[in-house]
Amino acid sequence: MQIVKVRFKSNGELIDYNANDLFIKKGQAVICESENGLVFGVAETDKVEIDTTGEFKKIVRLATDGDKKKLEDIEKKQKYAISFAKKMVRKHNLEMKVIDAEYTFDMSKLVFTFTADGRVDFRDLLKSLAGEFKTRIELKQVGVRDEAKILGGLGPCGRPLCCANHLKDFAKVGIKMAKDQGLSLNPSGINGVCGRLMCCLAYEEDDYVKALEKMPKLNSRVKTPDGEGVVTFNNVLKDEVSVKFINEDGSYNIKDYALGEISFEKRQVASNPKQE
Repeated sequence: MQIVKVRFKSNGELIDYNANDLFIKKGQAVICESENGLVFGVAETDKVEIDTTGEFKKIVRLATDGDKKKLEDIEKKQKYAISFAKKMVRKHNLEMKVIDAEYTFDMSKLVFTFTADGRVDFRDLLKSLAGEFKTRIELKQVGVRDEAKILGGLGPCGRPLCCANHLKDFAKVGIKMAKDQGLSLNPSGINGVCGRLMCCLAYEEDDYVKALEKMPKLNSRVKTPDGEGVVTFNNVLKDEVSVKFINEDGSYNIKDYALGEISFEKRQVASNPKQE
């Protein structure tokens, strides 16, 4: 089967599509199948042959100049749809935030995406929207991470948001990952624009865990060329350990040592037997 990676919207994720025996090159606009109907996308790769029996939605055809003009018209109507929906939300005094509106390419369906802290009774809103746009309306509630994925933007690193650029699914991210990587637990340093822990904390977590297994535990006692002290920090990237020495007068000093310069009791790594 020949597969092409297609992107929908400028900040959308890449999705594998069956090339459907069409001659497709990177950068070409295409019309594809979707759960909601036909959609307009851009091929981000040339088609490649893969050995699979899996099911993939198909690229229906290459987009024409007429399709591109129609897309421009649809995008203008989507902007109006967002503006109108926000106006109706205020009118009906609803606790929700409309973040996106998207037509199917045949304009048979209009999907509004919104965030809210809880359940919302949007029956009156739905009637207002259906009366205005004369098409099938769907209201889809998402979380704050999905909002960031839809709206896009730049992360603290200065690069496009991972969720909007390439992530298909949100990884499970926990505060332990930030601790393992020696990061400050200040929310401004470990949270993304969505206000949740940054997805990228999961990228190198396995490597950090493996590296930490070779290092002493924090607050444990270690032997150094200068005597015995207490571990205050493990610098995984440099293979260095910061050790605190307490003086007789109660003052202390901290010194960094290469991992090979100190001795300590090795960590006991729990085994993970296979389940029967």
